[in-house]
Amino acid sequence: MISRAFRLAGIGLLLASGCARRDTPQAAAVRAQTLLLGNGAEPEDLDPQVVTAYTDQNILLALFEGLTAIDEKSSQAVPAAAESWEVSADGLAWTFHLREGLRWSNGERLTADDFVRSWRRMLLPAFAAEYAYLLYPIRNAEGFNQGRVSDPSALGIAAPDPRTVRIELARPIPYMPVLVALPPWYPVNPRVLERFGATAKRGTAWTRPGNLVGNGAFTLEEWMPNSRIVVARNENYWNAGAVTLRQIVFFPTESPDTEERDFRAGQLHVTYSLPISKIAAYRRDAPDRLRVDPFLQTYFLRFNVRRAPFDDPRIRRALSLAIDRDAIARSVLSSGNPPAHSFTPPDCGGYTARARVDRDVALARSLLEEAGHPGGKEMPPIEVQVRNDGVQPAVMEAIQAMWSRDLGVHVTLATLEQKTWLQNQQTLDYAASTAGWAGDFLDPVTFLDLFVTGGGNNWTGWGDGAYDQLIQDAAAQSDPRARLELFQKAESVLLEQAPVAPLYYGAHAYLIQPSVKGWTPALLGYHRYAFVRLGD
Repeated sequence: MISRAFRLAGIGLLLASGCARRDTPQAAAVRAQTLLLGNGAEPEDLDPQVVTAYTDQNILLALFEGLTAIDEKSSQAVPAAAESWEVSADGLAWTFHLREGLRWSNGERLTADDFVRSWRRMLLPAFAAEYAYLLYPIRNAEGFNQGRVSDPSALGIAAPDPRTVRIELARPIPYMPVLVALPPWYPVNPRVLERFGATAKRGTAWTRPGNLVGNGAFTLEEWMPNSRIVVARNENYWNAGAVTLRQIVFFPTESPDTEERDFRAGQLHVTYSLPISKIAAYRRDAPDRLRVDPFLQTYFLRFNVRRAPFDDPRIRRALSLAIDRDAIARSVLSSGNPPAHSFTPPDCGGYTARARVDRDVALARSLLEEAGHPGGKEMPPIEVQVRNDGVQPAVMEAIQAMWSRDLGVHVTLATLEQKTWLQNQQTLDYAASTAGWAGDFLDPVTFLDLFVTGGGNNWTGWGDGAYDQLIQDAAAQSDPRARLELFQKAESVLLEQAPVAPLYYGAHAYLIQPSVKGWTPALLGYHRYAFVRLGD
């Protein structure tokens, strides 16, 4: 890892060299319109069709743009690359009209066919994109992605002319304009992919500085692993004249304590997070620098059901029932995170789960005894993998004590950096792990379709035919009330089978300098950097 001293020295080189000695990098950056932004983790990739981590997507929001974007205040779709759209009377055909004169960052013309070719790549079976299922509403997309349909021309996507994108659906999707705003729907330049052999291959050099071509408000200027990612204003962006920021520097600092110290030293404008132990002090002494925004997210424990003892649903459910979520929210967390008694956050697109998981130690003990482990007898120690973010270890230590005291179950914690923590979950190289899921849009399906059998982001190994059918029936249901009722039944199955144990809901606590303008609280966590500026 590059030393911290070298990293901070590098910031100074990014800014105007004529700054007075008394200036902090943050102050100089205000004049240079360079936003210094904490990002929480080193990105795994900058290919929008590959990344799964929210921290990676933060950077993609600067480099790429979909047909639409998500408005921070309303969580609804607003025009982006497309200036307008309409839907057919039966809800099965959406037509998006691109802005005139769209360009890639290398100056090439951006056409409707670039979107179509990008989505075909996303659905290639050989590409194995985890988020491919977000494109399944497209007619024949699921069959194509799973190898049952071989002809890409059978997909319900077309470019009738260079400025028109037509999407034909397998079923009506009322939230389609929001869906196409998400990173898996971003266009990727097909000619650049071909040059780097990346059309059906991951991990190529096309996402490196000097190679990456995007269509967002910024371009990739520098990527120093474990140090910084620098993006600069894209002069070929359709709305470049309205973009005030000249640069954004993303710092992949995993330690909230380090971020907080850098903020106090004037090295950051916005942190990714804040140590929970510091929230009360900032509330008292510097409330103008503390932000606690609502965030559509659930933190939970993920169980690998292909490993003993978690192949037994009685053990999974027992462990979930023994967690005192209210005590964790009250005593461990300081940012107002509500306890999660269901997987889907309340009031999510008009849906609040009726099924709940509440603390019931007596039932938990009974289930463990039924599974052959009365009082935790002959239960091997459980290793729980935990991301080293300063919050999850504290939460897991509290659960560790609950399981030991109330169930006789002994737990060891393995604290990992985000990259390893995620890779282990993706490959099922874990027994139990802390996890978090941020909703992609304001609807329960973005939480509940996560666990369909074989789903790209279902990293539990769990599958249940009844659950799959309920999710499938909900997708085909045109009556909104009947659709939500099917989700109620699905959530009940999920909590009963317990491949996951919900812990608490999201609340994003972070620090921000008053000089940052236009940083609007965003329930979905998506910030449009084109509207952010720095000033007094």
